Amino acid sequence: MRGFVAIALFATAVGMSAQGTLDDYRRAYGLQEKLNADKVMNWARNIEWKDSSAVFTYEVMTEKGRKKVTFDAEKRSKSTEDAKQSDRQLRHQPSPFRQKQRHWMETDDEKEQRLVESPDGKWEAWIEGHNVVVNEKGKSYSNKRALTHDGTIGNYYSSQIYWSPDSKRLFVCKRQPVERRYVYYVESSPHDQLQPVLHKQEYAKPGDQLPFYTPVIVDLNGHRLEASTEAIKPQYWLSNFEWTEDGREVVFDFNERGHKHYRVMAMNAETGKLRTVVEEQSKTFVNYSRQYRQFINHKKQLIWMSERDNWNHLYLYDVEKGNVIRQITRGDWCVRQVLHVDEEKGFIIFSASGVDKDVDPYLIKYYRIGLDGKKMTCLTPAKGNHVAHFDKQWRYLVDSYSMVDAAPVAELRSAADGSLIETLERADISKLTEAGWRAPEVFKAKGRDGKTDIWGIIQRPSNYDPQKRYPVIEYIYAGPGDAYTPKSFMPYNWNMTPLAELGFIVVQLDGMGTSWRGKQFEETCYKNLKDAGFPDRICWIKAACETYPSMDSTRVGIFGASAGGQESTTAVLLHGDFYKAAYSSCGCHDNRMDKIWWNEQWMGYPVDSSYVECSNVYHASKLQRPLMLVVGELDDNVDPASTMQVADALIKANKDFELVVLPGVHHTMGERYGEHKRFDFFVKHLLGVDPPQWSEIK
Repeated sequence: MRGFVAIALFATAVGMSAQGTLDDYRRAYGLQEKLNADKVMNWARNIEWKDSSAVFTYEVMTEKGRKKVTFDAEKRSKSTEDAKQSDRQLRHQPSPFRQKQRHWMETDDEKEQRLVESPDGKWEAWIEGHNVVVNEKGKSYSNKRALTHDGTIGNYYSSQIYWSPDSKRLFVCKRQPVERRYVYYVESSPHDQLQPVLHKQEYAKPGDQLPFYTPVIVDLNGHRLEASTEAIKPQYWLSNFEWTEDGREVVFDFNERGHKHYRVMAMNAETGKLRTVVEEQSKTFVNYSRQYRQFINHKKQLIWMSERDNWNHLYLYDVEKGNVIRQITRGDWCVRQVLHVDEEKGFIIFSASGVDKDVDPYLIKYYRIGLDGKKMTCLTPAKGNHVAHFDKQWRYLVDSYSMVDAAPVAELRSAADGSLIETLERADISKLTEAGWRAPEVFKAKGRDGKTDIWGIIQRPSNYDPQKRYPVIEYIYAGPGDAYTPKSFMPYNWNMTPLAELGFIVVQLDGMGTSWRGKQFEETCYKNLKDAGFPDRICWIKAACETYPSMDSTRVGIFGASAGGQESTTAVLLHGDFYKAAYSSCGCHDNRMDKIWWNEQWMGYPVDSSYVECSNVYHASKLQRPLMLVVGELDDNVDPASTMQVADALIKANKDFELVVLPGVHHTMGERYGEHKRFDFFVKHLLGVDPPQWSEIK
């Protein structure tokens, strides 16, 4: 028996040999330079159409250097010249001074003083003393007159003013402001002074009170109509205000707080009454970030995007009647984006995924369909993930397509029927392969229900040996709202390529709770972000390990940033029997601590116990596996306190873990320093060897 154990240990040692060595580190760090895009010959990039002509340009790398190609789609003529360094490639010396820029979380108080001219050019309107004021254009402002008198400091008229088409009425909202929440950061090591700098940033969080809007229509005689707010509360926002062409109504979007209802409303200019034009409702959430609407036929009809039948599709609405005329697109697939609506010719150009069966359902193609829902035509029929560049007249498109394991191809096609006009370029990746590039493998396996296909990729090191055993590391970002596994060709994958080179097999996949596989697939996340698709991920990794014996399912690590930082920590807290080590950067570890829009979208409103149950702070005492927490002290996306609160809970629970705070760093995976820490962390805990000294790695 002792002899058998000794042989088994020897076999394991042999299987793990030559992984995590100094040579592996040097090779991993060298791949970024070796595997660059310039080693891919004839890859058409920077594709741009020229003005409104049929001429477009693109750049390719050739044996003779970078070339700029100019192609005339009508004449089918091509010319080539040496490419000049573009402005985006030039390095500009950064300013030595601090640049104060408006942060994307800052909200407008809508008190801006500006003149809003009427369509007939005869009047100007603005806000003064919290009320709406008008004046005949060209006359002395001493003749101004107030149209409203009820505006106050706590319920004032917004500076966003909308004139009716006939210039006789104005639409404006009364706005009740709220106290703003701020997050504070200490910049410990500023580059321009010795003493630290305190930063203050507006930062609304789940449950915070939001401004309240009351729609008002007022005419030039001061006759005022105020809408009843019973049908438009609780409010997340009112937006997209727009008069109908006949001036009878103002149409706007009402996003209900909690996101279970989203409506397009219309306010009658004669009565002030509100009616519903479009209503979206869900027992979980309406994904409002995906909403698309466009008026056609003199604003009598509306093209609307909805997931109401489980799939993201387009509908045509009668605005006056408030009902569906027809569903334009249908099927077990998802419209991704509407690119163009040709009202005169009666067609739509859009992108979609999942139309083709028996292939990766995430691959994007482009289509044309009539407004009547007929004659749907694929404009980019080749197998692959497509990016189409259309000319400004929508006659032609340059189709650039590839897959993670297939080199890019560029084709010129007709935007009318997708017919091939000319193959422009076929990329040659032989030099990249010679430099050590190894294509990731697309892999699918059944998820938690034993029926649904889960898709992902497997990245192996360049010196992969199927006779060895490799720990598996998952890169995770499972934030709802999108799918994240790469689908297009990449010479170098920052998150996977160098890490695999140390002696790991690195994987990425999209489990339930992510997008573009139907609403039910995504709804797994609702009030349950801690799920993060882990039952699917574990099934998928186990299936991959059964298929490939070189993958060791007993040594699985995980890492991620932002939502992935939250999820990777959750992995070792709630699934520590499977995930043996986690690196987590800038995680939104408690959804009550993170930004309002992202978290209320998936976790709902009001804040309830589900927020607590999804909190890594709440589950911190369950840690039994190695964990490295990383945070940038100036993270202005996820409040850095979220990471520190997990650290505090771990300390109180007497848990061993590592904490890396990066001075002067914002939202990040860890930058160069954090990457090295991540390398060492997994080498130590999954390979079981001591990493080389940092000074030895050149």
